Amino acid sequence: KRAKATVQYVISKGIAKERISGQGYGESEPKVDCKENCTEEQHAQNRRSEFIIVKGDKA
Repeated sequence: KRAKATVQYVISKGIAKERISGQGYGESEPKVDCKENCTEEQHAQNRRSEFIIVKGDKA
C-alpha cells in the first residue's frame, strides 16, 4: 500500500507515470530487523519509502 501511495503522490507532483515504478516489500526486507518486541521507533523506521534516482536520456 505504501509503495502504491508513494508512486501516486510523485505522479501527482508532475512526474510522468511511465518514468516511475514502485515495489512494496512489506516485512520481507525491513530496515530494522526485529522479529518480536519491536519498539514504535523500530516500526517507524520500517515504514518507509525509498527512491532510487536513475539518470535517463533527455527526450
